[in-house]
Amino acid sequence: MEVLRIKAIDTHHIRHRILRPHGTVEDCIFKGDTDELTFHLGAFVDRKLVSVASFYFERNDIFPDPYQFRLRGMATLPEYQGQGLSSALLRTAFPVIKQNQCTLLWCNAREAAMGFYHKVGFKSHGDVFSIPQIGPHYLMSIQI
Repeated sequence: MEVLRIKAIDTHHIRHRILRPHGTVEDCIFKGDTDELTFHLGAFVDRKLVSVASFYFERNDIFPDPYQFRLRGMATLPEYQGQGLSSALLRTAFPVIKQNQCTLLWCNAREAAMGFYHKVGFKSHGDVFSIPQIGPHYLMSIQI
């Protein structure tokens, strides 16, 4: 397994297949995908892209930290889930986030992924909320 920086367009197929299968590929193009400080990581197994995550320089006013990154679109192909790929993406992202003087990474985590996020050190904040056509989520964060 190898983690590399990838382009936003490289994330779209996996985002679509895993996160928004009932939508279109265009639904998987997120605001900020091409912003200057946004970066995308991909995990490759045998040179095949199998897991992706995107990181946006975006502040959530709920948190006092002045500089924050947001995690979006983390997804792994089903046949590669449970192999530590998402954890590897996060471990690779943390130093990049720190280099940008940020101390916090936050996300809107799907309810089904709560166990993973807690396992890697994220804390949940507030009550469950629903994102239309996607489902229940929790606001989560980790200090870096």
